[in-house]
Amino acid sequence: MKSILNSFLLIFTIFIISCSPAGSSFSPNPDPIIPAEISTGTGMFIFTMNDIDFEVFYHVPSSYTASSKVVFAMHGGGRDAEGVRNYMINISNQYNFIVVAPKVSSSDFSLGDGYILGNVYVDGDNPSTNTLKNENEWSFSIIEPIFDSINISLSLMNEKYNLFGYSAGGQFVQRFLLFKPNARFDKVVIGAAGWFTVPDYTTPFPYGLNNSILMSTNINSLLMKNLFIQVGALDNDPNSYNLRHNEYADAQGLNRVTRAMYFYNFAQSISESNNYNFNWSLHILPEVGHNFGPLAENACDLMFN
Repeated sequence: MKSILNSFLLIFTIFIISCSPAGSSFSPNPDPIIPAEISTGTGMFIFTMNDIDFEVFYHVPSSYTASSKVVFAMHGGGRDAEGVRNYMINISNQYNFIVVAPKVSSSDFSLGDGYILGNVYVDGDNPSTNTLKNENEWSFSIIEPIFDSINISLSLMNEKYNLFGYSAGGQFVQRFLLFKPNARFDKVVIGAAGWFTVPDYTTPFPYGLNNSILMSTNINSLLMKNLFIQVGALDNDPNSYNLRHNEYADAQGLNRVTRAMYFYNFAQSISESNNYNFNWSLHILPEVGHNFGPLAENACDLMFN
């Protein structure tokens, strides 16, 4: 009887832990870690997690070493991970980093809830404890295990990776910082994001932290991250395709330029008011619109120079 009771308590404890919203600091890894089918050159491998097959496009420079950096490059709403990888091949060779572009497919993850909001909630615009998904279902949760898998395959020694996201990918990356605060990222570039989750406890999620598991966010720690916010100076069309407009999004501005400025200035104001260390920077690229190429080149310049 005692053994039955102990088994029940163990199962109950595991259940409680798995359902806890505090899991936002946990970074799941496959056990055992499966080495990625990756080698020097350009290619694609399939990484399976939670019964979902992710296409992962990559380029490994011929001159890479064990200390080469991995850079995750997150695609926009068009889901063109292969195009992202292709554009970054020459830059990868130039800086000798390994570019990894996972495809978060529209068939498995919708643009709104599934991708830019990380698949954390069933309905990210109306978050609740009842609709919070298990962390291994989050699209955010694919980054860390892919990193482990690549590290093993290429015998890498670098313990951290860089992150760059463009457009919808910029939104993915921005919220990845919030939901995965203990992930092993180093430098992060948010490129041309349509709107932001501002580090504000009073504004409701997904525009702020209120009414979500992000209420426990350590803002001081967040503001110390190596974060670059970039946008093209000509990315100022309020009617740009798929640019969200409502009361909360428009409070950040009416276009991507003003929203990037709002996000940066809001964080800087918090830092100054609380005497926090502030390690973010804002980069507005002259004569650039909503264009992946110039932002990708600038992102790599920011990360490696």
